[in-house]
Amino acid sequence: MTMAQARVALVTGGTTGIGAATCETLAALGYRVAANFCGAEERAAAFTQRTGIRTWRWSVVDHEACTASVAEVEAALGPIDILVNNAGITRDASLAKLSPENWQAVLDTNLTGCFNMSRSVFQTMRDRKWGRIVNISSVNGEAGQFGQTNYAASKAGILGFTKALALEGARAGVTVNAIAPGYTDTEMVRAIPADILPAIIAKIPVGRLATPAEIARCVAFLVAEDAGFITGATLDVNGGQHMA
Repeated sequence: MTMAQARVALVTGGTTGIGAATCETLAALGYRVAANFCGAEERAAAFTQRTGIRTWRWSVVDHEACTASVAEVEAALGPIDILVNNAGITRDASLAKLSPENWQAVLDTNLTGCFNMSRSVFQTMRDRKWGRIVNISSVNGEAGQFGQTNYAASKAGILGFTKALALEGARAGVTVNAIAPGYTDTEMVRAIPADILPAIIAKIPVGRLATPAEIARCVAFLVAEDAGFITGATLDVNGGQHMA
């Protein structure tokens, strides 16, 4: 058994988009992978049938569900060594039109979900003296975006969360890093009105959207055995759109 085969990875929002690509990339490298989802069971079943990767359904917004479901995953696959906090939603509107409910929904899923999941695995990672947490932020958490005060705030919050938690895990062999993808060819981005998307792509120096596989490759880099000296970092993967 290789070292990768001995590691268990859990990916939230793992059956579509960047999450699905991450699951498939890690599985191909030999990791034992669990995919969380909160949407349609039919889609999750199709994902498992296509990839062989097992799925578990729960909402990352629910702290107790996170704790209980992590225990279920660990009973099935073993202790979780790698957590990828990928689950996220958008509810776009300018501030004047943004409802308190849609503000809170985005913060709850994108940022509080990151807290809930990290808290469910962090202490056992510290106890075992090894762990990798990768939090998926966004270029819009760094640069901002019109009509996304809720989304940008949640993704910017992830960056601060990452740096602070990295300090707590560093001496115990637990690294915590973030990836800030640019616009990526996912259902979330394809939902952008057709008359707006070309203007967005025009601002990306490489002239295209990222593929989910390109983001997943960055996750694989950060969770590797020999990535232990990288922690508290944000890896920008945005085609040159925003250079911090």
